[in-house]
Amino acid sequence: MLLKYFYDQALAHASYLVGCQRAKVAVVVDPGRDIDPYLEMAQREGLQLIAVAETHIHADFVSGARELADRVGAKLYVSDEGPPEWKYLFADQYDHQLVKDGDTFMIGNIKFNVLHTPGHTPESISFLLTDEGGGADQPMGIFTGDFVFVGSIGRPDLLEEAAGLANTAEPGARDLFQSAERFRQLPDYLQVWPAHGAGSACGKGLGAVPSSTVGYEKLFNPALQFTDEEKFVRYILSDQPEAPRYFAVMKRVNKEGPEILGDQGLPESQPVHELAARLESATVIDLSPSDQFAKGHVPGVLNIPTGMLAGWAGWVVDYSQPVYLIADAGQLPEAIRVLRSIGLDDVRGYFDAAKVREAGLASESYPTAKPGELASRIESGEVKLLDVRSDEEWKSSRIAQAEHHFLGRLPGNVATIESSQPVVTQCQTGGRSAIAASILQAAGLYVINMTGGLGAWTAAGLSVDSSPASPTCDAGSRQCT
Repeated sequence: MLLKYFYDQALAHASYLVGCQRAKVAVVVDPGRDIDPYLEMAQREGLQLIAVAETHIHADFVSGARELADRVGAKLYVSDEGPPEWKYLFADQYDHQLVKDGDTFMIGNIKFNVLHTPGHTPESISFLLTDEGGGADQPMGIFTGDFVFVGSIGRPDLLEEAAGLANTAEPGARDLFQSAERFRQLPDYLQVWPAHGAGSACGKGLGAVPSSTVGYEKLFNPALQFTDEEKFVRYILSDQPEAPRYFAVMKRVNKEGPEILGDQGLPESQPVHELAARLESATVIDLSPSDQFAKGHVPGVLNIPTGMLAGWAGWVVDYSQPVYLIADAGQLPEAIRVLRSIGLDDVRGYFDAAKVREAGLASESYPTAKPGELASRIESGEVKLLDVRSDEEWKSSRIAQAEHHFLGRLPGNVATIESSQPVVTQCQTGGRSAIAASILQAAGLYVINMTGGLGAWTAAGLSVDSSPASPTCDAGSRQCT
């Protein structure tokens, strides 16, 4: 048997290729949309990629299941558990098998046993793997998808928070408790192969180690220490990270079936004289580093540096509008891969960043300032301070004069921000606040970005407020009271 691990750092997404070397066939578990790495690995190992096994309808990235089925004829093994509204609507277009709890299927001499493990989502399943080709009659590991992570467990509130399905979080938490009970009955020696690592919004406190064992998780995973259902429900529903707005889009896309990419290339370069017209009906994202953007940029564009695209484009970009990029040609492959992985497919083209600057179109700028340069102005009320960190960060500590407007909800709340005085944007280190500055400036506000954020503020010996606090009642906030 061959087991290969793939990790998309931008999405904190793990997927796996499992090959039977005797039969020279392979399956991919929970594939990402970019399927080339799986095909290249299979070819390198002399395997034919014949199947896809998916643990659930994913919310945080576009699945590659349909792409593999369409491009190489891979058979789909997908869940038939859960209510009618959470069934795969595209599966019948391809060779497929809908699986339920207790079902098995073979990939060469490798057996997969299906366990229904609901809670994160109603249709969630896990796969026990047994290498019968190696003479084993007991499983060696379990693909848990978003059910059990290293050091954490899948959140049950996404359908309610991201997909807008009311009154599903608590029932999901109770299902998750029962699934956790079932997990605890598994043998300690089983390896645990989850679909996400640290940084994913599919759970809280995910570990950065790529795999674990059932026994280790029984001992040290905080979510698996509860034997009382009510205490578990309270624990698992509290302090979850914000659910990105695009998760609802991903649920729909992965249920209905994403567009087939095929051999789609990169978007083409656009004449710079057309940039102003594009701004009238599209979102234009400048991928420049934030310090460079601050010094000069095209008025009205959004700044999301390349390394922050995966984390924030799905929050702040309008999916209903076409997208253009301002970028260097070398930035395009990764930027397009990331945008397609979160379903932002309608990228019509890009404007070469150097040509934009040469044409004199980068005519706008905004100032930046260190905490020591801003402290007295903030304290006197000369400027308005906006803290754009997460709800949990805000509740932990904050600058006393700050207002809280979480970056992910900021585009929908710009109209609520008083614009009669300069607005200082602030996060923990200065990265997210730079994105916020571009959003607010495009809306007509005068902005200043605090370099170094709250980290630099505290390092300068300036005071913070650590008393209990609730986040500002932004539109869409699940913690408004």
